[in-house]
Parts: sequence; structure tokens; C-alpha cells
Amino acid sequence: MAMCGFKGAAAECGLYHWPCAFRLENELALITGGGSGLGLAMARALAAAGAQVVLAGRRESLLKQAAESIGPQAHYVVHDVNKLSEARGLVETATREFGPVTVLINNAGTHLKKSAIETTEEEFLKVLTTHVLGAHALSRAVAPEMIHRRSGSILFIASMASLFGLPQVVAYSAAKSAYVGMVRALATELSPHGVRVNAIAPGFIETEMSRKALEGDPARRDRILTRTPMARLGDPDDIGMAAVYLCSAAAKFVTGIVLPVDGGASIGF
Repeated sequence: MAMCGFKGAAAECGLYHWPCAFRLENELALITGGGSGLGLAMARALAAAGAQVVLAGRRESLLKQAAESIGPQAHYVVHDVNKLSEARGLVETATREFGPVTVLINNAGTHLKKSAIETTEEEFLKVLTTHVLGAHALSRAVAPEMIHRRSGSILFIASMASLFGLPQVVAYSAAKSAYVGMVRALATELSPHGVRVNAIAPGFIETEMSRKALEGDPARRDRILTRTPMARLGDPDDIGMAAVYLCSAAAKFVTGIVLPVDGGASIGF
């Protein structure tokens, strides 16, 4: 049975030839929030493994710059995941211009740092819409064609907030926890048709956003490093390489999991 990545180089050099199992030739990955941060890191990693990547986001200038930095394997489409009715149109545009979407990475999101008591219903709903409903709409849009081909991979970018309690992020925690339920439910529905569904739960990764957040809060940085057994922040490439694995033939029997990439933070004390 063909799975995400189980084509191209992997097929040519044999199913069990492990270096080829990680190759992604003939795959087209649609990555939301792909213009910066972890989305861009995953796009670079997938492109390095041979995939074509389509970056989706709201800011065209950022997407264009990101695609140019990756090279000819990268493309972009302007899209707002909050416009749920346009999800199918995004997939149709990507398919028409670049080919069938064989990998979807639900990465786009928004963050709200606010106490639970102060978080309004409108703010809560906005976070849930961006993460949960936006990801569901796109997954729903790509799934029929993947089922038809009996091949595909859908990847959700979860969070440490999916695994344990974090203060001041009640809406974000609820949204990322919902990802875990969606991954498991979708995996049970889609995997019999050859479509795998998984998630990555990034730990504390050194990005521009995290650097800004921690530069003025050394106590918080110390708390993070103290509870992380590897005693350092991760690199964006760590998430990119995990995405390559989960979307490749190397993970052809892996579905319904949430993979922490966190230096041990989720099991540390």
C-alpha cells in the first residue's frame, strides 16, 4: 500500500533501504503558517528531503520571501485559515497549480497570553477557530482525494500545552488539547484508507518569538531549562526533521500518535 513518502526514491531503492525511506520525492506538502517560525523550518526540511512545498498564510510578502529562501521547490498561496469556507478553494488552487496535495501540515495558529478569568468568550472563540476549526476545515478538504488515492499524511502541530498545564494560556491550551482528540479520531477514520494522521508536540524551541519572550524574563528561561532534561532549547530544525519522518515511508506504520520533540520536558521534573 502506498503511503506518504512511499514513492519516488523510496520505491526505486526498495522498501527497507532506510536512507531512501526518509525521502519525499513526488510529494506535495501544503503547510499553513509556512512563512516563518516552525512552519518555515518544516518547509525547508521537507524540501531538502525532496518534496515540493506550498506555503499558506496571510502575508504575501512574508510568504514570497520564505519561498525564495527555500528555492524552486517552494511555492505559496495567500490564505487565512479563519475563512473556513475557503479551505476547499485553497486545496483546489494548490492542486491546479502545483499538483495533488499528498501532505497537509496544520501549523497555523494564534496565541493569547491572558489569565483564564480575564479571557473573554470572543477571544477564546477566535483562538479555537484558528486552530481547531481551521485545521478541521483543511483536513476535511484534503481527505477525499487522499482516500481516493489511498495515500496521504496529515500532520498537526500540537504543543506542550497539549500535554500538561501551562498558566495564562487557557484558550491556547484548549485548542492544542483538541488537536490530540482530532488526531486520534481522524486516524481511526482515515487510516483504513491509507491516510495517516499524526501530531508533533514541540517543546521549548529557540525561535525569534521565544527569544523575544525570554530575553526580558531570565527567571522563566531558567525554569524552562531546569525542567528540560537536555537543559537547552530546541532548534526549529528538530521539528522539521520530525515532520520529515512522520510524512515519510519510514513512518508507514505510524498513525494516531503525538510525538513530543521537547528535550524531555514532558517527562522531566
